Amino acid sequence: MAHYFAPPLLVLAPFLFLPQLGLCVATMAHSVGEENFAPSLSTPILTYENEVFISFHAEDTRTRFTGHLFAALERKRIRASELMKAIEASRIAVVVFSKNYATSNGCLDELVKIMECQRVLNQTVLPIFYKVSPSDVRKHKGNFAEAIMNGPEDKVNIWKTTLKDVANLAGYSLNRDR
Repeated sequence: MAHYFAPPLLVLAPFLFLPQLGLCVATMAHSVGEENFAPSLSTPILTYENEVFISFHAEDTRTRFTGHLFAALERKRIRASELMKAIEASRIAVVVFSKNYATSNGCLDELVKIMECQRVLNQTVLPIFYKVSPSDVRKHKGNFAEAIMNGPEDKVNIWKTTLKDVANLAGYSLNRDR
């Protein structure tokens, strides 16, 4: 089954061949009920504790795409941790958009933090659209529209802006069922 994801993992090859000393991948998987993160940016970090931070909705991608991604990173001796502040301490943020990504307030708050780090700390952000259209993310269609409409009033505008901004970045679409 792992060979099914070899081609999509090739798009992440630049990240898998990073220098191996001191590399760490920080991950934050969101499932139903994980909604307690409020983004803020402290003093900018000059050195990176992590090379890559991966943001994804666990129920949509853990058994398929992100599971294979983590395995590939582990083979390269890139460690994973689940610390929220790891976003700031990461050079690269990989955002795996999936059908239910926006149903998690935690994922959306995390995305706000990632884009804040892109602006302030010049963090590289790589969006991956896993079985969703970049247009649906950008224009808040389908599940993205429903999640935004049901979100807390004080966060809806920043989430809309952030989704649009990240969907306008160069990224990868993985729409085939594998």
